[in-house]
Amino acid sequence: MKILLINPEFPASYWSFPEQLKFLGAKTMNPPLGLLTLAALLPKDWEIRLVDLAAQPKSDLDWNWPDMVMISGMLIQKGNLVELIKEAKSRGKTVVVGGPYPTSVPEEPLAAGCDFLVRGEGENTVPLLLESIKQGKLGCVIENPEKPDLALSPVPRFDLLNLRNYEAMGIQTSRGCPFGCEFCDIINLYGSKPRYKTPAQVVKELDTVYKLGWRGMIFICDDNFIGSRKHAVALLKDMDVWMKANSSPFSFITQASINLGQDIELIDLMTQPNFATVFIGLESPDEDVLAGANKFQNIRNPLLESVNNITRNGLTVLGSFIIGFDGEKPGMGKRIAAFVNETNIPIIMFNKLQPIPNTKLWDRLKAEGRLLEGKDGGNFITSDLNYIPSRPKWEIDQEFREVWDELYNRSNFLLRAYKYYLSMRPTRKAGAKKQGIKVVEPPEESRSLSATLLDMSQIVRLSWRQGVVGDARLQYWTQLFGILKKNPSRLVPYLTSLVMAEDLFKLRKEILSDKNLPERA
Repeated sequence: MKILLINPEFPASYWSFPEQLKFLGAKTMNPPLGLLTLAALLPKDWEIRLVDLAAQPKSDLDWNWPDMVMISGMLIQKGNLVELIKEAKSRGKTVVVGGPYPTSVPEEPLAAGCDFLVRGEGENTVPLLLESIKQGKLGCVIENPEKPDLALSPVPRFDLLNLRNYEAMGIQTSRGCPFGCEFCDIINLYGSKPRYKTPAQVVKELDTVYKLGWRGMIFICDDNFIGSRKHAVALLKDMDVWMKANSSPFSFITQASINLGQDIELIDLMTQPNFATVFIGLESPDEDVLAGANKFQNIRNPLLESVNNITRNGLTVLGSFIIGFDGEKPGMGKRIAAFVNETNIPIIMFNKLQPIPNTKLWDRLKAEGRLLEGKDGGNFITSDLNYIPSRPKWEIDQEFREVWDELYNRSNFLLRAYKYYLSMRPTRKAGAKKQGIKVVEPPEESRSLSATLLDMSQIVRLSWRQGVVGDARLQYWTQLFGILKKNPSRLVPYLTSLVMAEDLFKLRKEILSDKNLPERA
């Protein structure tokens, strides 16, 4: 059996970072981990090829080769996913679809003509799929309500990838999240009781990508890496042993909840094996808004103190805020901007609320008659509101524009990034060297989003953009030499944030010129 796995196109979004990818020579950010896991669950004697349209041209699709086409995608990829189903069927192929989007909204892929629609996770649905294929039961929905034991999950087929296409490799150590935020679909997709791979499984995956030649950033795409502290501690200790034994070839980025900021010991355990960055959903500085969104963990753990603790102890925070929650008072944008400026977090994902299928928020707004049909694209920045908000839409749009204008004004951003990395402790190796202590193991946090950012040609390009033709030239050079003098061990993440900002400066211009964001009704 010849199987063609297809990852649909990934439309432009906050996470596309095209300018950063140009700087670093990659085609897209992360590989399609779900399809790689699927490939490992299929029979060993099947011939499998992967085409990742987020990184490859459509011309790489050889429709004549496969006996069967398997497609997976997220909500934001739904347009191309449906197109691919229709094209594959027009060419007489048997089509299987699965992943987060078909699991949440099966109606559209089914209407497009897929032969099998798989809802849920592959570890306990692929055996059912294989039996249905064997029996020739076309046109069926395959699902298993049970959540699989991840100890049964195989090492993904990383060998199917062209590693040069990606800025970061992806692995997963757990699924599910213990929190129940109203706007999030994780607990509906993967459950509120986190499930885990064993530390031995994770180390085997690290070893696999290492032997394939990968070096640099690895995105641990767990829904909440610290959902279980006990599991995280055991895993981090084994990762640290492996990293030191292999000369620290990777740095890590992951997602975590804000309670990390109240656990200095856990932060230290993360920086030991070279965790560099954590993405945290901050959402709102207003406690009543957080309570309304069921984000109680952000109330129990003081946001400002927690963010500062994470930063000072060696991890870069990528923060996310949302505007448009029910019960918001006017001036939310100003309060969010004030929080960002107080913490100096450089990279902020600032979203408009977009209710998505398979969430409590979606169900509530649907029951209240407040959902707007045909507006569920899953792009939380460039899409228009897909619901009727509790305060005037023009007010939300105006504050959204004002925050983007302020946060990604070039000079404002540069100052924030400078203050942020000056406040971060030096790496352990740098600190020990200052005290005259010899450290033989590689330094943690030695890399940021790219292991090769300090390539001279890249620094020259960055310096040309921001230090020659940019509108904050003097500030760029003053701060560059300031970092080199005052906290040189944090130069790499500082420069990485400046590279990432090139995309955000561009996105700011698009938002400010968007005619769909009226100043006032």
